[in-house]
Amino acid sequence: MGIQFCTNGHLILIVIEDIEETIEWKLMQKKKEKDKRTKLKRNKAAIIIQAWWRGTLVRRTLLHMALRAWIIQCWWRTTLLRMLEKNRRAALINFITTERAVIKLQSLVRMWRIHWRYCQVLNALYVIQSHWQCHNCQTCALLRGHCVATATHLQFHIEIMNC
Repeated sequence: MGIQFCTNGHLILIVIEDIEETIEWKLMQKKKEKDKRTKLKRNKAAIIIQAWWRGTLVRRTLLHMALRAWIIQCWWRTTLLRMLEKNRRAALINFITTERAVIKLQSLVRMWRIHWRYCQVLNALYVIQSHWQCHNCQTCALLRGHCVATATHLQFHIEIMNC
């Protein structure tokens, strides 16, 4: 500690120093510096821990977001597959329905053509029978016939046999 007095241009400087106070003051300064360093170290450690924690939270959030996106993508792929399968099934049903209609129509046309040929042959048989009934020698001969049906036409073979 020091005191300065100035009188008539004379300078008087009185310095009173207490060694114990100086030592205590220096120890307090060292302690304050040590506390400051400790605080700085603690602040740095806290900053490092906070940065680590924030990084952990960000990584966790990103992981959750990635998992949710993955779940949505899986759901969407499944939905697309279902829609594709539904469209395929509808196309197949449409194709089968069309094919069945075509087959039914072909069958009806074939049946009508065979029926028409059958009716022609039957009319021809009726004409032959009517002419044969007018014939004089009805008891002497027999009519024998057989029919062959193929995919394209109908054949009748008629034989007149004498007794």
